[in-house]
Amino acid sequence: MTATSARRPLIGVSTYLEPGARWGVWELEAALLPAGYPRLVQRAGGLAAMLPPDAPERAATAVERLDGLVIAGGPDVEPVRYGAAPDPRTGPPARARDAWELALIGAALAAGVPLLGICRGMQLLNVALGGTLVQHLDGHAGAVGVFGAHPVVPVPGTRYAAAVPEPTTVPAYHHQAVDRLAAGLVASAHAQDGTVEALEPPPGAPWTLGVQWHPEMAEDTRVMGALVAAAAGNDGD
Repeated sequence: MTATSARRPLIGVSTYLEPGARWGVWELEAALLPAGYPRLVQRAGGLAAMLPPDAPERAATAVERLDGLVIAGGPDVEPVRYGAAPDPRTGPPARARDAWELALIGAALAAGVPLLGICRGMQLLNVALGGTLVQHLDGHAGAVGVFGAHPVVPVPGTRYAAAVPEPTTVPAYHHQAVDRLAAGLVASAHAQDGTVEALEPPPGAPWTLGVQWHPEMAEDTRVMGALVAAAAGNDGD
């Protein structure tokens, strides 16, 4: 689908199923997405659409209706996906979500649909292309349920640096990170401890970016704005 200046680009955001969600008098399974994600899409000039887990074979049909795709944050990627045994500190698997989001990533990459991976989404992008993850590291979250904050430094000449050229303090909440970068991806930002904080394909590839932090928890719209611009065909690539 080609975006035009006459309308806001349609940005799909992956969601997750949560049993026992409560609202009003109800306690039911629900498709959930923290409100920061659609709000950030909207503030950046896009129109947000929620994508709950579905059969992986339907991913291409979903993606072909979108102008851009966001893979949201969430639980740990199952280690079997990158050929590792689970660390005791790795969370329980979310197999249906892993399968659905991997299929979405594959469909977006195949179709050249602009793609942004956030936290888990960045990790899953790396895994989808053959990379691996560190299953536990300290210092990239606050207390339980509290976002931490730390600076990230862009790598000059990258797509991320074009959007955010200066070191920036970002909200973070993760205990896993990229270990071995997938072939075809390069690091485009780092934390002070060397953790890969953003990754992307080399110049000339379709617009794709992963960030390890949570831009939906901040006021800065530049990362999402770059996705929306790419979805509208205005990214300059």
